[in-house]
Amino acid sequence: MGYPAPQQPIDNNMTMSIVSIFLFWPLAIPAIINSSKVNALLAAGDYAGAQAAASESKRWSKLAIIVGLVWIGVALLCVCGLVVLAGNN
Repeated sequence: MGYPAPQQPIDNNMTMSIVSIFLFWPLAIPAIINSSKVNALLAAGDYAGAQAAASESKRWSKLAIIVGLVWIGVALLCVCGLVVLAGNN
């Protein structure tokens, strides 16, 4: 009559999802949706589903952060190029 072993807590990655919304919001929306599912799935006893939602949240957050940083880098390069071109005239 043993009790089931307690499951390890799962990080829902909400902080990373919220940070990613400031960098590239179109990809951050699925991250926030998935991270909001984690605690509800854990409460329902669906540990595997909670892990999958946390994994998806992390993947979308990382993708949004990478795309956002690349986007900012390209924008900075364009601004620097315009400053150089304007200085030559």
